[in-house]
Amino acid sequence: MTAPRSRPDGLTLLSLVLLAVVAVLLLVPLLGGPLPDPVLIAVLLIARLLVQFLRARRNPGLKRPAAWALDLILIGLLLWTTANRS
Repeated sequence: MTAPRSRPDGLTLLSLVLLAVVAVLLLVPLLGGPLPDPVLIAVLLIARLLVQFLRARRNPGLKRPAAWALDLILIGLLLWTTANRS
């Protein structure tokens, strides 16, 4: 007999949904659709980063500062690209 599988908590599901939305928005242009607004992508990534911080407060084992730094660099690059559009 196997142990019952635990379900992910609400913050984990929210994080995955935000990541899936970002993935879909980035995949649409590859399929011939319009380019998403970089600010929208940045806002979604910031929301995901906040969810990750909340998850880490509940479970200290989820603290991943290197991943957070990478997210912040990506958000900064998106906003810099948006600001420098001609």
